Amino acid sequence: QVQLVESGGGLVQAGGSLRLSCVISGSAFSSNVMAWFRQAPGTQREFIARISTAGSTSYAESVKGRLTISRDNAKNTVYLQMNSLKPEDTAVYYCARQGSRRSILPRDYNYWGQGTQVTVSS
Repeated sequence: QVQLVESGGGLVQAGGSLRLSCVISGSAFSSNVMAWFRQAPGTQREFIARISTAGSTSYAESVKGRLTISRDNAKNTVYLQMNSLKPEDTAVYYCARQGSRRSILPRDYNYWGQGTQVTVSS
């Protein structure tokens, strides 16, 4: 059974940093394309960052230069380093495993973590 577990969320002041982690089990992690999404209250889940099996990355325009996705295949873990955080970054952050289709749409990701709350105060 595939499971994803996020950690690292919390409350931080604007301009601060957090690092989120997502451990995946029950899956051949090195073969998985992984991504981070976020969802603020009353909004749709939105794509943040994606990392391929080879380590190639892509980002939403709103987070480029501030957030960095990375992976450690030996630890079955994907990370999201978040710097220069803004109040508008407040959301629940989810990691997800991409299915068979190359995509940044939530519907094309077949396994999700439970989410971790990030709150940025002004």
